[in-house]
Amino acid sequence: MEAVPAAVEAVCLGESMAVLLPDRPGSLAAVESFRATVGGAESNVAGVLAALGVPTAWVSRVGDDGFGRRLLTELAGHGVDTTGVAVDPDRPTGLYVKEGGPHGPVPRYYRAGSAAAALGPEHLADPAVARLLDGARLLHLSGITPALSDSCLALVRALLARPGRPTVSFDLNWRPALWRRRDPAVLRELLDAADLVLLGADEAEAALGTGDPAELRALLPGPATVVVKDAGHLVTAVERDGSSTSEPALAVTVVEPTGAGDAFAAGYLAGTLRGLDQRRRLRLGHLAAAAALTSTGDQGALPDAERRAALLDASPADWAAVRVGPDGWWPR
Repeated sequence: MEAVPAAVEAVCLGESMAVLLPDRPGSLAAVESFRATVGGAESNVAGVLAALGVPTAWVSRVGDDGFGRRLLTELAGHGVDTTGVAVDPDRPTGLYVKEGGPHGPVPRYYRAGSAAAALGPEHLADPAVARLLDGARLLHLSGITPALSDSCLALVRALLARPGRPTVSFDLNWRPALWRRRDPAVLRELLDAADLVLLGADEAEAALGTGDPAELRALLPGPATVVVKDAGHLVTAVERDGSSTSEPALAVTVVEPTGAGDAFAAGYLAGTLRGLDQRRRLRLGHLAAAAALTSTGDQGALPDAERRAALLDASPADWAAVRVGPDGWWPR
């Protein structure tokens, strides 16, 4: 693929997959057709960062198959630089299928032996990857990648230890099925080596034993900032000195929750790169998450730049009055 003609500020590294969406809710046994799209935590973040005006690259591996080519085409279509993506002639692109369940869609993953699982430290010797990392201000990782394989874990460790590395953000993205045969205790080591950590209180409780922001801050002394999203839709950013900033989410009529956490991360990271204060960073994360929640795909339509700026500067009362749904943002 051709490089996006802009200096890359952010690099997102990790697996993305083809996604099959059924034509009706319910069991896959009754589904007759599917709509194909793409998804994956790090590429979702890359796409939203690009939509927010941050020149971004996605680094990964895909199979030499139609799904892999679709991933590259769609990411490039979102303005994401894909020059750091290797095409594997032997391994397939990962796949997941969404199946309707009593509490909403359930993803069914088919990723064993995928191309991305073959990522390893040697990938850093690729001149395209080295160029992207050397020029970036931010590297975004997640807890999915080190769970894929021993080589992927070695790659994440190498990235965190890389001399002169950019600022590293790390989203926990807890996937218990991936960690079933691996030691999840390694996640604490990786999170603590990052500069910025994002996690949900519920997943942190499962993976780290606590979802309390103050306790997580004590558990992870290394990062400059730990951002915790709780079940009540309040997000709290806790600094190394213990000071904190909290901001409630917008009122949203949810269409599909998948991708909202990635969108929040992208909004928050875009605000960080643009030098916004902590409250506006959190608000930009909420705006991006709201857009994703009202879309059937992993990435939704953001309000325009003028509307975003107004919402970032809104009073607490005006912020609380905003309503977001599939038919738009209110008040208009």
